[in-house]
Amino acid sequence: MLKNKRLFLFDIDGTLSVEDFLYDGSLKLLELIKERGGYSFFITNNSTKSCADYVEKFKRWNIATEEKQFVTAGFMAREFLKEKHAKDKIFVVGTKSFVTELKKCGLKVTTSPRDDVKCVLVAYDSELKYDKLVNACEILSRENIQYYATNPDMACPAKFGFIPDCGAICKMLEYATKRVPVYIGKPNAEVVNCCMRTAGITSKDEVLVVGDRLYTDIACGINAGVETCVVYTGEAKPEDITGTEWKPDYCFDNIKDLYEAFRKSVNSK
Repeated sequence: MLKNKRLFLFDIDGTLSVEDFLYDGSLKLLELIKERGGYSFFITNNSTKSCADYVEKFKRWNIATEEKQFVTAGFMAREFLKEKHAKDKIFVVGTKSFVTELKKCGLKVTTSPRDDVKCVLVAYDSELKYDKLVNACEILSRENIQYYATNPDMACPAKFGFIPDCGAICKMLEYATKRVPVYIGKPNAEVVNCCMRTAGITSKDEVLVVGDRLYTDIACGINAGVETCVVYTGEAKPEDITGTEWKPDYCFDNIKDLYEAFRKSVNSK
């Protein structure tokens, strides 16, 4: 039941906001969760911004947050690479800020097709140039090169519709190299597990994943064994629910409707 939820894990783009516009109801829902002693975490497959960047973005919406409340695909990739490839040279397709974040934590990152590269990481890259794709193809044509990507999202919500995301970039590389990456961000269940550990929540019955995309947001919650909620302000539409294996527990037209349902739930006896 909604009234029993204490940890809400929100996707951002297409769920709480689109670009710099905060959807009606987002602020009220976050305030209600806080009033009830609950926790709001934000799980995004957008790797172009750091956790600190998101804190500043939310501040512009008059929402006070801490870095620990954000789990980005970039953060998950960084932690994964620190564990698996701490000493290896890593070729990265990503924004300059994303590459800088990886370097800051001690990873040996390069954006050139060096002979000593051991693995490739592809992220959502709003600064993508064709040379990056060519270099990635060259490296992926070699033997024993590990291949990772931050997230499988094919498109990212924009005010006018959608723009290509990390999954679309990976599809181009797949057609050229026949290589498919291991995806690190959502729908990996570890995204949910990481938030639960940080919040100190042990009961999965108290967790709800909220998002606009079935194969990442809803799949992430299902993979982690928690309840899920889809809002129809991003990619997913009502007609998509019938034919998907990733069926959410709750469906709402928008975040305001979720707020109203949660408010009524907590006020009911």
